[in-house]
Amino acid sequence: MEKSQVEWKEKLTPEQYEVLREKGTEARFTVKYVNEKRMGVYQCVACGNPLFASDTKFDSGTGWPSFDVALPGAVRYKHDDAHGMERTEVLCAKCGGHLGHIFNDGPTKTGKRYCLNSVCLNLGSEEKK
Repeated sequence: MEKSQVEWKEKLTPEQYEVLREKGTEARFTVKYVNEKRMGVYQCVACGNPLFASDTKFDSGTGWPSFDVALPGAVRYKHDDAHGMERTEVLCAKCGGHLGHIFNDGPTKTGKRYCLNSVCLNLGSEEKK
């Protein structure tokens, strides 16, 4: 999904733009979805791409929403060595927006913890089966 920076600034709030397009981070424990329990599908707020099912969300205690598996083909990964850390960045596969990072310290059987910014997400209603 190709958009200019001007188009992204018009579409997104300043906070969404900072996180999704400039790789910012929300302050922990202040985010919208950290304690969310409703069922549904978390989508990219910038492009609507379905990213994570709510039944893959867990309380990591980190202050950000955490998931143990992404929907197939929903995200892509990029090495991130910014801020003196070695991490793996998680990006929306459709629009390339920065969502957060993935770590190999999750408590579920996948061993993964997708640590995401709420401002990047929109919780949609559960998909019909």
